[in-house]
Amino acid sequence: MSDEPQPQPQQPNRGWASGAPEAAGKAKKPKRPKRTGWRRLIPTWRIVLSTVVIGLLLVVGGFFLGYHLVQIPAANALATKQSNVYLYADGTVLARDGEVNRESVGLARVSKDAQHAVLAAEDRDFYSESAIDPMAMVRAGWNTATGQGKQSGSTITQQYVKNYYLAQEQTVTRKVKEFFIAIKLDREKSKDEILEGYLNTSFFGRGAYGIQSAAQAYFGVDAKDLTAAQGAYLASLLNAPSQYDVVAHPENRPAAEARWNYVMNGMVDKGWLSASDRAAAKFPKPKQSTISTNMSGQRGYVVNIVRKYLIGNGIVDEEELGRGGYRITTTLQKDKQDAFVKAVDDKLMSQLDKKERKVDTYVRAGGASVDPKTGKVVAMYNGIDYVKQYTPNATRRDFQVGSTFKPFVFTSAVENHSETQSGQTINPNTRYDGTSERPVQGWAGGRYAPENEDQRDYGHVTVREATDKSINAVYAQMAVDVGSDKVMQTAIDLGLSKNTPELTPSPSIALGVATASPLDMAEAYATLANHGRHSTYTLVEKVMKDGKQEVELPERREHQAVSREAADTTTSVLRSVVQNGTASAAQAVGRPAAAKTGTAEEDTAAWFAGYTPDLATVVAVMGQDPKTAAHKSLYGAMGLARINGGGAPAEIWSQYTRNALEGEPVADFDLQLQAGADVTAPPSSDASDEPGDGDESGSSDPDASSTGDEDGSGSDTPGDSGSSTPPGDSGGTESAPPSTGGGAPGSGGPSTEPGPTGGGDSGGDDSSNGGTDPGGGDTDGAGGGDTDTGFPGIPVTPRRQ
Repeated sequence: MSDEPQPQPQQPNRGWASGAPEAAGKAKKPKRPKRTGWRRLIPTWRIVLSTVVIGLLLVVGGFFLGYHLVQIPAANALATKQSNVYLYADGTVLARDGEVNRESVGLARVSKDAQHAVLAAEDRDFYSESAIDPMAMVRAGWNTATGQGKQSGSTITQQYVKNYYLAQEQTVTRKVKEFFIAIKLDREKSKDEILEGYLNTSFFGRGAYGIQSAAQAYFGVDAKDLTAAQGAYLASLLNAPSQYDVVAHPENRPAAEARWNYVMNGMVDKGWLSASDRAAAKFPKPKQSTISTNMSGQRGYVVNIVRKYLIGNGIVDEEELGRGGYRITTTLQKDKQDAFVKAVDDKLMSQLDKKERKVDTYVRAGGASVDPKTGKVVAMYNGIDYVKQYTPNATRRDFQVGSTFKPFVFTSAVENHSETQSGQTINPNTRYDGTSERPVQGWAGGRYAPENEDQRDYGHVTVREATDKSINAVYAQMAVDVGSDKVMQTAIDLGLSKNTPELTPSPSIALGVATASPLDMAEAYATLANHGRHSTYTLVEKVMKDGKQEVELPERREHQAVSREAADTTTSVLRSVVQNGTASAAQAVGRPAAAKTGTAEEDTAAWFAGYTPDLATVVAVMGQDPKTAAHKSLYGAMGLARINGGGAPAEIWSQYTRNALEGEPVADFDLQLQAGADVTAPPSSDASDEPGDGDESGSSDPDASSTGDEDGSGSDTPGDSGSSTPPGDSGGTESAPPSTGGGAPGSGGPSTEPGPTGGGDSGGDDSSNGGTDPGGGDTDGAGGGDTDTGFPGIPVTPRRQ
């Protein structure tokens, strides 16, 4: 046998044997073995792929479903609420009203530095990225979940949606809505519109909603004037408004500064701030937070008066004004307003002793000041404090104006070329009988014989003398000579409202029984100062709605109310009152001035009305019980026997006018006088040399039979001799004065003065609550505007006016 290995027989291939030849088809794959153990828990790639595809389909489907189901809603109530902002003429804030401290402004009225600061703090890629940032949302959620602090992954668009359209609760539903609304909003609005909305709806602390209110609250400036440092501080507040207020929480200053640095550095990184400006910037110091009612002092009075002016003149609808969002620039000048308040405090309020003298608790003051050339109301004084004394004294119509009405009688005489009973033309040198209780002649309504102050007899005096000494007997006769109906019309033409209570055609009209307001009287005197030209008075300079839309104001109308000759001749006579008569205290102003004093019956009010070529101002000191609102006599007030127009009112007028016109060039009156008025007749030999305030009027029975045969003109011929007119009657310019505020007369009856909230009296000396008074009082429960009140308890022919 051979030792070589023998070949083994080949085993047949079963695969081949059981099937067709190889060329006939492929071999059958063997079955995959089943998974066992832990491998069963791992999904196959098929399952993974299917899950991903189905998940994507669900996400996409859910997105499109949510996008179509979630609509952009109307703004929430809080987002649209704004305060109305009232400004002085120079743009400084006077007051705000409304529950929400927000003033919306256009993006153009926010400084670029402030805009960039907010972007650096909240969303640096706002202009280049989409409305949502999924990665930021995931990151914020992770940080919050892992205890790294509650964080927001929202873009500015999402935050704006939350502020403007949705509530603030942290719920999944709100976040889903926020997501879809933000996407839609990004498609429908520009980035600028969204940023503007965000800046106007964000909360910055100190009760300030919106960057304009925040700029005022923290730095006392408008948003357009914010610096980079200030803007970065406000942007820092968005992260923690209350905690980062370094005034309220000085202990948190390090955290606030760290946030501020983050914002400032971000501005540099984005190229919005240069490195040199960043290095020079210092952490800004916010102003102290002020806590007030926002209506205290003069502010509440002004707000209500301006509101009534806007509504009454059809400028803004009452309902629209109530919704807020108006930026109202008034004609009031802050320096003059402050000067008026100080003058009242210095010359009146500081002189009162309410603990020792009960009468001093009755003392109130009101006043108004008008630029004769423009008709603008530049200052008002309404009371010591709106939250204590509600009724605005500058616009109330329930105190007699007294002898401050007499110039209107003389103006009417010149305007109508009137004559005395004996046929002599009435001019400053016309002589009248100044005997007290002398019955007027030519009046068909019955006997009327008013008494002069302290029943003084003056004999035959010129009109100029009668005005200097405010002689009632002369002016009552002059009103009859002119025609009391014509006198009434002249007063209305000058600026008094035709609805002025007790403005009726009778001889007593000359004694000032009408109850016009200080503002009414200031407008009328401004017409005289402006050479008889009258224009509708103005309280509002400009009105903006939502920081964008300017509201149209009424067109200014101007006309010649009375002839220049009539107005200027009256001014000449009133110049004499300042130099020689009851208004001599006005000489302290140091400028040419024309003025007249007046006192209401029983000394319930004392008036001083006067003007320079540049400013017409009326001041009234009034007596009113703080609890019952009854009119009260001021005998003994300030420790004086009586308060008359030449006292405290004249002193207030002089100090205010001097300070209000400080730095202004001294102007003279440029007068065109009535023929015969350019010379002054000598004083009458039988006239008293001692001028009184002339504000006492006699009350006699108008129904008694007329007696006496005097014609009221006297026997002397006017202008028999004379001297030059009072100095200062040259210079000046001619322009337009203001008009009256209008208003309807009240119906009389009881009066009350509710507090700002309608509550009762707190016991303070200068507030009143309820009570009734047929003689008048604080009747304007709305607190502002022209208070027209009839007082049936006031006699038509008073003893004192």
